Amino acid sequence: MGVAVFFCKDLSGAELTLDGAEGRHAAVVRRIAPGERIRLTDGRGAWAEGVVTDASKSGVTVAVDNRGAVPASRPRLVVVQALPKGERAELAVEMLTEVGVDVIVPWNAERSQFRSNPERSAKTLAKWRAWAFEASKQSRRAWFAEVAPIATTAEVARLIAAAALPVVLHEEAKIPLASLHVPTDGDIVIVIGPEGGISPSELATFAADPIRLGDTVLRTSTAGVAAASALLARSRWT
Repeated sequence: MGVAVFFCKDLSGAELTLDGAEGRHAAVVRRIAPGERIRLTDGRGAWAEGVVTDASKSGVTVAVDNRGAVPASRPRLVVVQALPKGERAELAVEMLTEVGVDVIVPWNAERSQFRSNPERSAKTLAKWRAWAFEASKQSRRAWFAEVAPIATTAEVARLIAAAALPVVLHEEAKIPLASLHVPTDGDIVIVIGPEGGISPSELATFAADPIRLGDTVLRTSTAGVAAASALLARSRWT
């Protein structure tokens, strides 16, 4: 079993102190004790690992004996996820993060049933970012998953236009996902519609050929991780 991973913004120095909310989580919730090894990461590729020399309710101190940096993955994987309802949102964010998606873009689709207002949008975005943060640590990522601001259909269309490979999933599409050529660089942008599906007007706005994932229809919370896994198996996982 690998060492536990915690977020630490500043990794400079031979001895690092993890305090604040993250330090209390390590010491009180995870019960990290002196003598245990842990890894600290800034979430942007750099990491430092060592033995805990002190632990209290205020945090832990680590004597660093190994450090390194992980380059950003290429191609970059961006998943535009239509806003699901209830627990399915958390499930989608956690699985996308665990599988290795680089950027998650919440999308207020026509059929998302999301009543957008500044307060609700801010709360939703905060939840998504918290879920991605925790899932990034749990899956021991050196690069944490980024959650972008909630996007409009027009903003999603611009992401698709700039993508090295746009993948707009639609159950009635004729082109199978397996037939696509996967680039080695740039952005792969996967668009996941809501439970009611991507509307005809949204498909027209995206101006990209829709893609079929398979013969079955997946829920919005699972379609993204299935498509991402299929494409990662042909690119970064090889």
